[in-house]
Amino acid sequence: MSPTLIRRITVEALDIPLHEPFGIAGGAQERAENLLVTAELADGTLGFGEAAPLPAFNGETQEASRAAALAMRGAAVGADARAWRAIAGALRAATDGGAGAARCAIETAILDALTRRAGMPLWAFFGGSGKALTTDITITTGSPERAEEAARRASAMGFGVLKVKVGGRLAASDPARVEAIHAAAPRASLILDGNGGLTAGEAIALVAHARRLGADVALLEQPVPRDDWEGMKEVTRRAGVDVAADESVTCAADVLRIAAERAATTVNIKLMKGGIAEALDIAAVARAAGLRLMIGGMVESVLAMTASACFAAGLGGFSFVDLDTPMFLAENPFEGGFSQAGPALSLEGIGAGHGVVPRRRAPQAV
Repeated sequence: MSPTLIRRITVEALDIPLHEPFGIAGGAQERAENLLVTAELADGTLGFGEAAPLPAFNGETQEASRAAALAMRGAAVGADARAWRAIAGALRAATDGGAGAARCAIETAILDALTRRAGMPLWAFFGGSGKALTTDITITTGSPERAEEAARRASAMGFGVLKVKVGGRLAASDPARVEAIHAAAPRASLILDGNGGLTAGEAIALVAHARRLGADVALLEQPVPRDDWEGMKEVTRRAGVDVAADESVTCAADVLRIAAERAATTVNIKLMKGGIAEALDIAAVARAAGLRLMIGGMVESVLAMTASACFAAGLGGFSFVDLDTPMFLAENPFEGGFSQAGPALSLEGIGAGHGVVPRRRAPQAV
């Protein structure tokens, strides 16, 4: 028996409280209701992956992700981890391209086990272009007063890029929130992230308002709903800033449409949307089309965020980095992963895999 055969895959709940709700245009997450997936190779090597479904983003839930992961593991158990891309294809086929968070967790666990066994850091596996990134920090939905306080705190911590959640039912307060944030951190660059919660006109007006204040708007992310392609194209033509597609891009085919219709200038890659193999295809197509790259995530712990950091640093060439959600979690159930000093993320200390292990190994679910 090959030592790299996948002997077992287990799935268990990973519930982590947040300091405060993580609000986006589609709703707020009270706590991270994620999953921990463990892949065990024939020689006993363990690898770990995280599923971080975010109902407010795409409707995926913890329970649905658990069911999908349990149903999919038959496509991986008994296979050779070295054939991980073939396994990823089987996982995608088994879910008809859905259950992105569950697929991501299984792929991450398999790659973590494979690279741990090889003594190779995951960032090196992805290409070794670099070992350091600089992330933004998110200011979630809420009042102008809370936004101002968050901006002052972020500025004091050294963050130069603030990602501001806008749109949704509180969109009317967005101009006041942007004004409060700019007053509190006038030197910061802003990413305005609508999560599909604005109209094209509202998005263009918000950017214009920010510019009148003297704010530097570095990026406008997914301003309109994912299927509003005409709205995306209008914003990209008229806003005068880079526009990122997030919810509108879940697979490489979506990137082709973005490029062909000039619907955005940037693609936000989130491993959690469709897994690692799909993310690699998205990155390749985006680069070939001349689109800029952004790395982001859902409400993820240091496990999934480190995997994404390894992906982005290893490939290189990412213009925007949004890997801040571990800072919003009230607990860290893991050891290892990237080290962080303000906005600076370092992968230097990772010796093999993504380097993250559970602090306490709970009894594993079937």
